[in-house]
Amino acid sequence: MSKAVQFYNYGGPEVLKYENVEVGTPAKGKIRLKQTAIGLNFIDVYHRTGLYPQATLPSGIGLEAAGIIEEIGPGVTDLHIGDRVAYGTGPIGSYAENRIIPADKVILIPERISDNQAASMMLQGMTTEYLIRRTYCVQPGDIVLFHAAAGGVGSIAIQWLNALGATVIGTVGSQEKAEIAKAKGCHHIINYKTEDFVERVKDITNGKGVNVVYDSVGKDTFMGSLDCLKVRGTMVTFGNASGPVPAIEPLILNGKGGLYLTRPSLAHYCGTHADMLASATALFDAVSSGAIKIEVKQSYSLSDAVTAHKDLEARKTTGSTILIPEH
Repeated sequence: MSKAVQFYNYGGPEVLKYENVEVGTPAKGKIRLKQTAIGLNFIDVYHRTGLYPQATLPSGIGLEAAGIIEEIGPGVTDLHIGDRVAYGTGPIGSYAENRIIPADKVILIPERISDNQAASMMLQGMTTEYLIRRTYCVQPGDIVLFHAAAGGVGSIAIQWLNALGATVIGTVGSQEKAEIAKAKGCHHIINYKTEDFVERVKDITNGKGVNVVYDSVGKDTFMGSLDCLKVRGTMVTFGNASGPVPAIEPLILNGKGGLYLTRPSLAHYCGTHADMLASATALFDAVSSGAIKIEVKQSYSLSDAVTAHKDLEARKTTGSTILIPEH
């Protein structure tokens, strides 16, 4: 028997159950992993609460992990037992000691990257990659507003945006998080709890606004974010930490400067193995070059997933967080 975290109904962290599961043998095109580190991400909360409902319950949870291949199913020819691999696009169920997963969902981990780093950066790092290189291709000299700048995606994005030659304005919710954002290279930091971020952005940009806003907060910041954009600016809403964004009329975008609005997800940009490999390779290269430093800020036992979710939702975590299987 192996241990995994599952939930039988939607709700708060307390619905997560750490229990015995049967893992079985990998079928054609699949592999069995002994997982060494598991990524904790806010999308896990959306799955647990039912904001992003599952096809059936009970369900596993988690989209990201690193591990060692311990068994290979028929038809898998490019991977071997003992290979270190990681994944960040699911399928759901990464909160587990062992699991079976399609072989085309994993990426070989370079020797220069540790398992803990890989597990903490695949989803967040590939999310950053598609946001700043493909959803809106950031250019040298662009001014960027990035909400939740001390979070997992934000911590990676600030560093990468610096490497691209952008000026980064970041929002945070505390002085502690402001220090983190500053250390990562954020040029201008706004504490949204004590400052009006719209007014501050206008001051910083001399009233012109920013080229692009990246907003994972959702409901609480969405309309203000639109007011931070320059004419023909791009609004990228990619999360719902404060709740889903309310419906808006398209004419609002016209009235605020002919804005572009998009709501992407990792699945749209890394839906094929080729796309995922290209994204992960760009991420690994950025980390290896020193442009991005991946630091695991919090670590919990897999059996303590309930506490990890409580801390995540209470905004007590910063940067990357992992869960460690006990085996």
